[in-house]
Amino acid sequence: MKKKMADTIRFLAADMVQKANSGHPGAALGLADIMVELSEVINLTPHNPHFINRDRLVFSGGHATPLIYSMLYLWGYDITMDDLKNFRQLGSITPGHPEFGHTPGIEVTTGPLGQGVANAVGFAMAKKFLHKKFPEIDHKIWCLCGDGDLEEGISYEACSIAGSEGLEDLILIYDSNNISIEGEVGKVFKDDIKKRFASQNFRVLEMNGHDYEDIAKTLKKALQTDGRPTIIIAKTIIARGAVGLEGSEKTHGAPLGEDVIKKSKKAAGFPDDKTFFVPDDVLVRFRCVKEKGELLEAEWRKKANTKEIEEFFNRDFNKIKWPEFEKNVSLATRKSNGEILNAIAKAVPSFLGGSADLAPSNNTHLKDEDDFPHGRNLHFGIREHAMGAINNAFSAYGFLPYAATFLVFSDYLRGALRISALSSHKNYWIFTHDSIALGEDGPTHQPVEHLTALRAIPNLYVFRPADANENVNCWKVALNIDAPVAFALSRQGLKNITPKNIDLSRGAYVLREGDGITILASGSEVNLAVEIAEKINARVVSVPCFDLFDKQTQEFKKGLLKGKVIAIEAARGLEWYKYADMVIGMESFGSSGKGSEVYKYFGFDAEKIINKIKDNK
Repeated sequence: MKKKMADTIRFLAADMVQKANSGHPGAALGLADIMVELSEVINLTPHNPHFINRDRLVFSGGHATPLIYSMLYLWGYDITMDDLKNFRQLGSITPGHPEFGHTPGIEVTTGPLGQGVANAVGFAMAKKFLHKKFPEIDHKIWCLCGDGDLEEGISYEACSIAGSEGLEDLILIYDSNNISIEGEVGKVFKDDIKKRFASQNFRVLEMNGHDYEDIAKTLKKALQTDGRPTIIIAKTIIARGAVGLEGSEKTHGAPLGEDVIKKSKKAAGFPDDKTFFVPDDVLVRFRCVKEKGELLEAEWRKKANTKEIEEFFNRDFNKIKWPEFEKNVSLATRKSNGEILNAIAKAVPSFLGGSADLAPSNNTHLKDEDDFPHGRNLHFGIREHAMGAINNAFSAYGFLPYAATFLVFSDYLRGALRISALSSHKNYWIFTHDSIALGEDGPTHQPVEHLTALRAIPNLYVFRPADANENVNCWKVALNIDAPVAFALSRQGLKNITPKNIDLSRGAYVLREGDGITILASGSEVNLAVEIAEKINARVVSVPCFDLFDKQTQEFKKGLLKGKVIAIEAARGLEWYKYADMVIGMESFGSSGKGSEVYKYFGFDAEKIINKIKDNK
């Protein structure tokens, strides 16, 4: 019966890829035997995919969607046979890689390899934190990964965190088939995985991925926690059961071909003239996962304090007592942001976060809070990319998380940041030291192109507040955006010149009236713009969120942009050409020196800019 169940998975996956004439069948065929046994021990709730105490299942190798969707259908999620037949087609709920919020049962978006491993670590951290508060939260986190995932650096970062934190409910199943697109993995990947993970404080188990008895025994052992996360090294053969193609890299990313599929079905005793065939007894057996899930949820709700758990995740932003800042006081926006984070944390229990070893500099430490797992201060070490993917997982779990580092290092976590935007994760990215004005650390640490690069990501809202008051008002808007938000914050003090209460939901507003010229600016350059405007009687429009401003009506934009438009930003600033006649920005990398001197050296000086404006009349 088990082989029949596994072959059903194999041929569903093969038929999906063949019909679409696109996809990755090899991994699905190789993992089918493991999925049969995993179905016996995993606790899923297909009837209620959002049940909080369900096991989390992450397919880090997102290309294995033929396997993922086949399993979701067989287990009883709201996926039909027609959905399987529409695999990879426009508008289907079965796209080429799994997308969070798009398909029932998909926990996170995976595609870029290694991200899913880090997401799984994030889920395990979220579970451990919650378990300390609510012991009835006792689920597991399963993650299937492959050679490609473990080659990517993000997986090393994430697993280092997992071992350090003793995330004992995390179970990685490593599909060790020694095959990648270019052939045998051994050509480029000779790591001793046992030693690598043992050194990271993982319990290492091994199994034959095609021996049902061995698989069952190993999975049951993995469930018996010992204070460490677990990796199971599963020796498998890619495209197991594909006649003439077993073990071949050709099966990784291309259809097997109708002839191979027919021969393989015949060899397995399946009807070779049928496609998308699921024997009745096989479906009944797999659907036991759904029945078990219904029972588990019902029993759990009898003993769990669901009201307290719901209150923990409730977000009432009206309870926030926002800090107030006096006008004309000079304060770095990274510092005012620290006060804001603490104000939010006091009112919102699920608000938590940390920094990549920069909390004292990023000002992201939550006062009166313990460190994870007893409190809401997370420590990621110098692991920006893993931090980013973990941030996404906390959001997918239901938390309201933030992650912090210097703006220039947003490059290091850009893969995760992009996934957060693609998935509409409601989380926050705190980027400090936002311009050349940070000074002495020099061009390696001075962001120049980063604001432009971040603003280019669809569905990511980038806020660069001009001062402490604007920072508060930015957060009031940001908390109500159902998408990720990034803050670019200053190291240097900025004089508080903006109103205490102003609606920034449109991303821009008139800060100072004037005639003939409109100066657009964000962040630290708003102070400079006001200084210039007072000398030439220009209008100043502060644009703390270019992305929100860009979405406004033409009528609103025309109401702000009067006369000649000049944009000032101590960055590359290419996006400002959409609205400005002249952009005063950076044409090169920065330089080492005192921040104020570097700022003036590159032309961010009132008199120099006034002369430029006069020369370009």
